Amino acid sequence: MKKKVKKKYVMSKFERLLYTFTVFLLVIAPISIVFSKATLAKINFEVEKQKREISKQEKTNESLSMAIDELASLTKIQEVAESQGLSYNNNNIKTVNDN
Repeated sequence: MKKKVKKKYVMSKFERLLYTFTVFLLVIAPISIVFSKATLAKINFEVEKQKREISKQEKTNESLSMAIDELASLTKIQEVAESQGLSYNNNNIKTVNDN
């Protein structure tokens, strides 16, 4: 009986490096993809939150602008003047023209 002699295959340093790098990529790639998608989702959530806050502030600004317009109206000014004991006299109003 003859014994079969198995020949050991010895990998070169380059092959070992190549296999190690491949395994490293196979492990790291999915982790980095999940991490980047989680970060993107968090950023999108923050953007939507900021958009809601901006919209809310715009509505507040609009209502305050309307309140200013109401308080600056001629009828409101006359009402406040009368409550302070003042009167509205159209003859005392002078117009200044810019020429």
